[in-house]
Amino acid sequence: MLTHVLFFLLGLGALAAGAEALVRGASKIAMSLGISPLVVGLTIVAIGTSSPEIAVSVGAVLSGTTDIAVGNVVGSNIFNVLVVLGACAVITPLVVHSQVIRQEVPIMIGASVLLAVMVFDGRLGRWESALLLALLVAYLVFLVRQSRAETARSGEVHAAAVDRGGWDGHWSVQVLLMLAGLALLVVGSQWLVGAAVAFARALGVSDLIVGLTIIAVGTSMPEVATSVTAAVRGERDIAVGNVVGSSTLNILGCLGIAGVVSRGGLGIAPAVLNFDLWVMLAVSFACLPVFMLRSELGRRRGLMFLAFYVAYVAYLILGAKGHDALDEFSAVMLSFVLPITIVTLVAMVIRGQVRADRAGRQE
Repeated sequence: MLTHVLFFLLGLGALAAGAEALVRGASKIAMSLGISPLVVGLTIVAIGTSSPEIAVSVGAVLSGTTDIAVGNVVGSNIFNVLVVLGACAVITPLVVHSQVIRQEVPIMIGASVLLAVMVFDGRLGRWESALLLALLVAYLVFLVRQSRAETARSGEVHAAAVDRGGWDGHWSVQVLLMLAGLALLVVGSQWLVGAAVAFARALGVSDLIVGLTIIAVGTSMPEVATSVTAAVRGERDIAVGNVVGSSTLNILGCLGIAGVVSRGGLGIAPAVLNFDLWVMLAVSFACLPVFMLRSELGRRRGLMFLAFYVAYVAYLILGAKGHDALDEFSAVMLSFVLPITIVTLVAMVIRGQVRADRAGRQE
């Protein structure tokens, strides 16, 4: 047990160091390549921080534990939005880029809905997984082309903004920082997940619950470290883009690759179909009205996101243990928390639209 604790702490340290190196290299190389920081967060950084999810999901499929692979992706997406974005917003209010509102969040929602449709029969087939991978490639190509086209229209501004000073001013150093950061993130996640799974096994928790919680949190630590570091450094586009991009990549990339390498597709547990998948969809849809309001995710909404994740994990734990308080907890969530949340989100959409109309009339 002491060995697992040691690797858990070493994993956290590697994640912190890797996140710092990745954000530093990515934010500086973005302008040099003619790609906006937002797109870097949606592509390079998102792919790098999603690599632990890909490795864990593929490894789980090859070892025959598909519940861990599916639970890892679903749990990671729930964690990314509620905890990573929530924590970043508590640290500093996140001003959301208009592209995130009109394009990236709808794409994330579309990927979530597509996944729900594909697994409605209880299985994600290999051809369906191949379609997810094809959509991922098309999405990344579209983002890069869009960013370079926008940069070409305002090249002088971008060129003036590039900071070539300092020890990390040369592109080769920036690339090395990114590669070193990605390596530390992957290694740190492996150490962290290995220790966390050992803890969970000792408590007698099922593979699905382990995938939805321990492994999902462990493989999402790169997103936590990277987005929080980016938020502290003022790289808010990378912080938000990393979370939204990682959530999209988890569905299209992780499940796409895991499904393709599987022998007969991925079986989806009934518990995921009946509950967790719907939570992931609800969390994805919740991003749109929250971001629409002033295009900002403030501290109060960040705390609301964190509170919802605590409630979700509490429900999973109570359900896994068959606790007597599960029925009362479910009744409170269904009777009070969810209705209040829905009313709040609807009110936010209406208020955001009213403010947008007023601003349009003033112009």
